[in-house]
Amino acid sequence: MEWTSVLAIYLLIWVMTAFVMLPFGVKTHEEAGVPKVAGQADSAPVNFKPGRLVLRATISAIALTTLYVLNYINGWIGVDDVNFMAGLFGAE
Repeated sequence: MEWTSVLAIYLLIWVMTAFVMLPFGVKTHEEAGVPKVAGQADSAPVNFKPGRLVLRATISAIALTTLYVLNYINGWIGVDDVNFMAGLFGAE
């Protein structure tokens, strides 16, 4: 596998993990007991920390990309292993 392919897969996994992790650990002003600023949305976070999000997404993406590349090299899980519809329509 080319290094550019690994980089592209890493970036895709990084973006996905960052979006999945966005709502975790965030509280609204109502949950934290802090008064809101005038005109502020009710769902606005009070303690958003983008640095922590980037760090968690980076570590997760490194681990998931490593697992993906190792699976690609060693062939642990292939297409035949995840084809759950093979026997349903008579063609095997």
